[in-house]
Amino acid sequence: MKTHLNTLFVTLEGAYLRRDGAAVEIRHDGETKLRVPLHNLDGIACFGWDCAASAALMAGCAEANVSLSFHTPHGKFIAAAQSFTSGNVLLRRSQYRHADDPSASAAIGRNLVAAKIANCRTVLLRGARDHGDKAPEKASALISAADRLAQRLRALNQAADLDEIRGIEGDAAVFYFDAFNALLTDQNAPMILSGRSRRPPLDPINALLSFCYTLLMHDCRSALESAGLDSQCGFLHRDRPGRPSLALDLMEEFRPAIADRAVLTLINRRQIGPGDFETKESGAVLLKEKSRKTVLQLWQERKQTEIVHPFLQEKTTLGLVPHLQARLLCRHLRGDLDAYPAFLAR
Repeated sequence: MKTHLNTLFVTLEGAYLRRDGAAVEIRHDGETKLRVPLHNLDGIACFGWDCAASAALMAGCAEANVSLSFHTPHGKFIAAAQSFTSGNVLLRRSQYRHADDPSASAAIGRNLVAAKIANCRTVLLRGARDHGDKAPEKASALISAADRLAQRLRALNQAADLDEIRGIEGDAAVFYFDAFNALLTDQNAPMILSGRSRRPPLDPINALLSFCYTLLMHDCRSALESAGLDSQCGFLHRDRPGRPSLALDLMEEFRPAIADRAVLTLINRRQIGPGDFETKESGAVLLKEKSRKTVLQLWQERKQTEIVHPFLQEKTTLGLVPHLQARLLCRHLRGDLDAYPAFLAR
C-alpha cells in the first residue's frame, strides 16, 4: 500500500476496506493494516481480484468526494464507485475546454512529445554506453541518432501549433527507429527491425512493439478512468469515435522507457526469438500464444521495478507511474499546476 498525490493505492490481494468513522480502514486476515482519514485523500485505487469495500465506505467516499476505483492485479480498470458530486464533472469540463483550446492543447502536447523524445534519447545513450568498445560502430550510430533527437527537442521549443509539434514528433520517431537495430547487443541478431510497421506488423520486432504498446495503452486508459478523466478526449491525438485519444497521449512519454526497453530486454536476453512468431497469409507477423505469456510475465515484473519519480521525488513502482501522471494531469487541468510535468526516465 502506497500513498502518492493524496491517492491511496491498495495492492494487497484479499484486502478489505471499511469505514471507521471519518477514516478508511484496510484489513487483511482479520488484522488492521492501515487507517487513513478520508479528508486526507482524493482517491483510493484498489488492485486485485479479491479486494472488497463496504457499502458504508462507498457512502463515506461519496460524502468526502473521494474517488474509489477497482482494477485487476495487472492494472486493468474494472469499475469505480462514484457519487452525485460535481468533482468529476468539473474536471471533465476543464478537460474539454483545454481540448477545444488550440493553445492549451499545444502546451500539453508539447510537454508530452518533449518527454517522449527525451526518453528516446535516454534509451539510445544507454545503449551506446552498454556497447562501449565492444561495438564502436553501433555506439557511434546511437550517439548520432541521439544528437538528432536533441535537435528535434530544440525545435520543439519553437513549435507554434499542434501540427508542427506532430511533425517534429514524426521526424524524431524516424531517427529513433532508424537506429533501433543498433540497440541489439547480439552481433548476429536473428531479428532486425525493417522500418516501423503497425497494422499489420511485418516483422517480429514490430510485432513485439505493437503488443507491448497495446499493453501500455490499456494501462494508461485504466489510469485515466481511475482519475476521473475522459480517456477518449485527447490533446495531441484528436477525437475519433472509439479511439482512446487521451490514453494514446499519455502513453507517448512511456513508450521508450517502458515498452521499448521491455522489447529490448526480451530480445537481448534471448527470451524471445524467431520461433516465437507466426506469419499469416496477409503477411502479418504475430506472437504465438505461448510467447505472449512470456511477454506478459516480463511486463508484470517490470511494473514492479522501484524508481524515484522525477517530479514527486518519491519512491514508487513503474506500474503506478501512469496513475501518478494521470493525477498530475488532473492537477494541471484544475489549475493547481501551471504546466503538465511529463515523465522523464533516468
